[in-house]
Amino acid sequence: MSKHHHTYLALGDSYTIGESVALHESFPYQTVQLLRKAGLSFLAPEIVAKTGWTSSELAEHILHTSLNESYDFVSLLIGVNNQYRGLSLADFTDDLEFLLHKAIHLAGNKADHVIVLSIPDWGQTPFAAGRDSASIRKEIDRFNEVCESAARKSQTHFITITEDTRKAAQDKSLLTTDQLHYSGKEHAVWAAKIADIMRSLSRK
Repeated sequence: MSKHHHTYLALGDSYTIGESVALHESFPYQTVQLLRKAGLSFLAPEIVAKTGWTSSELAEHILHTSLNESYDFVSLLIGVNNQYRGLSLADFTDDLEFLLHKAIHLAGNKADHVIVLSIPDWGQTPFAAGRDSASIRKEIDRFNEVCESAARKSQTHFITITEDTRKAAQDKSLLTTDQLHYSGKEHAVWAAKIADIMRSLSRK
């Protein structure tokens, strides 16, 4: 019997791509590296993400992208550009419901094989200098409440990374040279949380 090679689809925006870091430092690739080190066989992650995408743009792209029929795992990290552009929370809620439905379908209808990540707080980065960081924090928290609620409702996993990203206000090593996106060091924190879930499910 041939060994099963696990597959992983990562959906999102610039954070999923790993904007301004090397490809192997992005959290989807670091996740796979951790799982391989744990003795699991994983193919390279497939990434459907683009810098600047909102939830509706991601949804639109998924509808017009040729993807595998199913994946062993799917992660979703989206919403920061909705908040940044001042788009409605109600529309985001609707988009997220669609995206989660699609993600679960792509995960072979196994809701517990879908992992939703909370939205990082870019208001704590130097890029946000001169803006109202307290207001950004509140808005990000509201978007994340929607993410967490939707994840629980659909019985998918929800990982909180927002507080980790807020440490960038004091620790600039967590940021890339653009002073907005996160370094491989921060992506490693996210990857470890995702890998823990995938590892336990892969061994069931």
